[in-house]
Amino acid sequence: MGFKVAVAGATGNVGREMLNILEERGFPADEVVALASRRSVGTEVSYGDKTLKVKDLATYDFSDTDICVMSAGGNVSKEWSPKIGRQGCVVIDNSSAWRYDQDVPLVVPEVNPEAIDGFTKKNIIANPNCSTAQMVVALKPLHDKARIKRIVVATYQSVSGAGKEGMDELFTQTRAVFVADPVEAKKFTKRIAFNVIPHIDVFMDDGSTKEEWKMVAETKKMLDPKIKLTATCVRVPVFIGHSEAVNVEFEEPITADEAREILRDAPGCLVVDKRENGGYITPIESAGEDATYISRIREDPTIDNGLSLWIVSDNLRKGAALNAVQIAELLIARGLIQPKKKAA
Repeated sequence: MGFKVAVAGATGNVGREMLNILEERGFPADEVVALASRRSVGTEVSYGDKTLKVKDLATYDFSDTDICVMSAGGNVSKEWSPKIGRQGCVVIDNSSAWRYDQDVPLVVPEVNPEAIDGFTKKNIIANPNCSTAQMVVALKPLHDKARIKRIVVATYQSVSGAGKEGMDELFTQTRAVFVADPVEAKKFTKRIAFNVIPHIDVFMDDGSTKEEWKMVAETKKMLDPKIKLTATCVRVPVFIGHSEAVNVEFEEPITADEAREILRDAPGCLVVDKRENGGYITPIESAGEDATYISRIREDPTIDNGLSLWIVSDNLRKGAALNAVQIAELLIARGLIQPKKKAA
């Protein structure tokens, strides 16, 4: 018997990607249900060669559903995830609503699969922020080898991280520039076309943004609370794919060649690191791919035991939808969930 899976937020960028990935990976689902808000009821979304009609999240009965992958936003998740969990359905949430709750595991399967065992406290598992997810996939095997002390990261985050509105704004502004129309900024605080914006999410009292704080808090929760991290998160005029320039200081010696070999064998990682023109990955090549790509691996001569890396991944996949589906697969692989018996 297969599982019954609900996808909440099925009409959004990430929700549609979740449906694609469930089908691509042959997830053992007997039934998949698409859910969204009332205004999207009846909208059609694709699941493989099938077309699903969206149902209303607010009136859906989860009592016979095994897993709900949730990508409907933080406010929706705060309201509905506990209710869904109490009906015996495991929620895998893509928002930031539950990431910092001590009773909710924050999981990247390649990094901390053992943490998933704690999901029974609330029947909720949190998916990390997209920029954090790809970074910890690359850094976990290096941390195991040489213990990370400090990370300095600058991100180059695509507009799809801000949803369909962000992608539409980049397209509209780019077209406006070419035809000499007025350029309007609605979704972003400044023009994004042919520009970069060092501001993602809201500002905090210390001058950092919430996006930067998320990277700090989530890395500590998943990788090691002793790690010191500082981040500068930047929105760039790229449609899909987040890039990161990461500088790492280790406690133990590690060479670039050692790091390269470790990462070549690490789950979820793909090293593309030739010291020649084009011998590295850019966001456009990562779009639609599952891997976290690592390039430009080199030693930092300004500190002891330092490395610099370039990390790129499709933020809609490993940064969101793929990781959520991998969490669901992990639940099954570890025997933590069984299909509910269907009513006669």
